[in-house]
Amino acid sequence: MTADYLEINRASWDERAPAHAASPDYRVAELVADPTGLSDVVRFDVPRLGDLTGVRGVHLQCHIGTDTLSLARLGATMTGLDLSGASLAEARRIAAAARTPIEYVEADVYRAVEVLGAGRFDLVFTGIGALCWLPSVTRWADTVAGLLRPGGRLFLREGHPALWAIDETRPDGLLVLDLPYFETEQPLVWDEAGTYVDTDANFTHNLTHSWNHGIGEIFTALTAAGLRVTDLVEHDSVPWNALPGRMTKGDDGEWRLTERPQRLPLSYTLRAVKDVG
Repeated sequence: MTADYLEINRASWDERAPAHAASPDYRVAELVADPTGLSDVVRFDVPRLGDLTGVRGVHLQCHIGTDTLSLARLGATMTGLDLSGASLAEARRIAAAARTPIEYVEADVYRAVEVLGAGRFDLVFTGIGALCWLPSVTRWADTVAGLLRPGGRLFLREGHPALWAIDETRPDGLLVLDLPYFETEQPLVWDEAGTYVDTDANFTHNLTHSWNHGIGEIFTALTAAGLRVTDLVEHDSVPWNALPGRMTKGDDGEWRLTERPQRLPLSYTLRAVKDVG
């Protein structure tokens, strides 16, 4: 494993955070203006999140905090954690503009228990596009278990590992599994100038390291860490145009394959509980 993946990825996120906050895709101004507004990611899962009134929650890899803010608006007392100081600067600015108290902490995910404390939280939330930046899903699951109190729960919505394994650059438009589905010791190394939102910004820190994690690996890691998976739902949609030229945006704000959307899972929602005793 490349030892400096944290610094490489942090440089990329630090540079892109202001552009993400300014992009219409994150709808920051709209969220701040509407005290009942929710991010697209959180809105999709409101029926599964349940009542968050009085819940102590932590959002791992929170980026600029639009999902964190949304969870706070649903009643949770939220803490956000991210490795990017620039992302957290945007998150704090957004929370202040929305007049919503949220604690933001800068740290690598694997240090979350060390910096936040063990057993402090009723809810650990992880959103779309987070796990791929972590080399070990086992260490992540142990971190989740360490943060949760007995009876606390994990809520995870992620891009499906089958989607992450697709080669999205093929000119023929075929959906071909060409990248690893399973976790690998060495990272996938990318050198890409753009980003996933609409922006005119130009970037210089374009190198990133990422990993895929299979559904079975995630399930097994959580079980080994002492969590009981209570729900796993695969979806035919994602909240961004993951395969350009082959997707259509629905009325719900989610993107699906234009042709035969039933042939590929694009994201999933997983819920798990840390049992008492």
